[in-house]
Amino acid sequence: MSTEPSQALRDGRYVVTRALGEGAQGHTLEAVDKRLGKLVAIKRFQIRGASSWKGVELAEREARVLASLSHPSLPAYLDHFEEDGALFLVMEKIDGESLGAMRRRRAVLGRDEIVRFLRDASGVLDYLHGRAPPVIHRDIKPNNVIRRPDGSFAIVDFGAVRDRLRPEGGSTVVGTFGYMAPEQFQGRALPASDVYAVGATALCLLTGEEPENLPHRGLAIDVAAALGGRADPGLVRALSAMLEPDPERRAARIAPLLAELDAGGGAAERPRAGRPSERDARTAYRDARKAEREARRAYRDARKAERRARKEGRRAREHDEAAAPWRGLDGLPLAGALFGLTVARIAVGLALGVVVPTVLTLLSLVFGRVLREQAAPSVRRAGRVAELALRRATRAVRGRPAPDGAAQRDQGAAARVRIEDQEAPGRSRIHDEGADDALDEELDEPEADRRTRSTAASRPSRTGGG
Repeated sequence: MSTEPSQALRDGRYVVTRALGEGAQGHTLEAVDKRLGKLVAIKRFQIRGASSWKGVELAEREARVLASLSHPSLPAYLDHFEEDGALFLVMEKIDGESLGAMRRRRAVLGRDEIVRFLRDASGVLDYLHGRAPPVIHRDIKPNNVIRRPDGSFAIVDFGAVRDRLRPEGGSTVVGTFGYMAPEQFQGRALPASDVYAVGATALCLLTGEEPENLPHRGLAIDVAAALGGRADPGLVRALSAMLEPDPERRAARIAPLLAELDAGGGAAERPRAGRPSERDARTAYRDARKAEREARRAYRDARKAERRARKEGRRAREHDEAAAPWRGLDGLPLAGALFGLTVARIAVGLALGVVVPTVLTLLSLVFGRVLREQAAPSVRRAGRVAELALRRATRAVRGRPAPDGAAQRDQGAAARVRIEDQEAPGRSRIHDEGADDALDEELDEPEADRRTRSTAASRPSRTGGG
């Protein structure tokens, strides 16, 4: 079936305007989509009279794969249908000129345009190969790359696309000689095969020659010899990595090569093997590690100094607290403490001077006067000890500590009173009164008054003895 201009398809929806090209898998036509009101590209594959069923399978696969894709550098799928013994695939028409047309008019691209092409192709391949399973174009070449008016590039014609990998091989050999990676001749198309085809396309547009006509070294294209010094070493390294014959050693992605190219700035004087930059990187790494060790050492020294300072400060505070006298309370806390001590004195006085004697008197009416007489000295001593404790508390809150040794003497005197009460409860009243006098003399009098009274008492005896 031939499709002439102005012929309508799909019940008049698509009107053919002209032929765009012809390939092994069919014809590509330009048509107007009356429903959308814009130009579209229609790829037609003739089923009737096809030489093999493989061609029909490839046409159906192209429609299925293209319908699942969505990328700005790929044509958008619109429709597909069968009519009059032919399959039709309708897709977005991408404006621009194919690189194959540019080749035919012997145009070449400069370095910046090639880098732009590599960048756009990198985005497309990352998208296709990142799908599950990966989609492999298998036929990237100048005729299947469109250069848009804005300078960007799009990849078209998925007639040779493969969307399922066969690890054991056996795939149909599809592609274009010169742009096919060596493994494709074995029927083993891999994601890296598309990387090879992009590199071959870029080199073709840089040199104006087909890849098979360029200088080779063994199985590999000699990129440096092909460019003859017309490109910077960074671009030579990137294309050489893409055109490596061994797929295991070939660059799997284009993006890392572009990052290295951007880092080098495209300068022709960049070191060829990269050894100076690697040496500089190792030196910078060693310097960084040395600086890190010095920082850690300084941090440890600072921590040690901080701990020493804290220890010395703690010792100084402990020394000051031990050496400084008790300053007592002041203000409202002092008034409250003195009021409490006064109330305690009144309570002790009432208890020992009124309540306890009254109770003893009442008990003596039942048990006799002996009970009251034996209990009275103990009550008096308890009163004296309580009075002593209250006086010590008063001195403390006023900030007037007891003289040297007074606290120990107070505790000793109180302990002796308790022991005497337990061991000799039947002692005479005379002995008890003597003990009371000793307690008064030892506990109640200040140190200076006691020394004065002792001196005054000793003078008559010395005079009498003289």
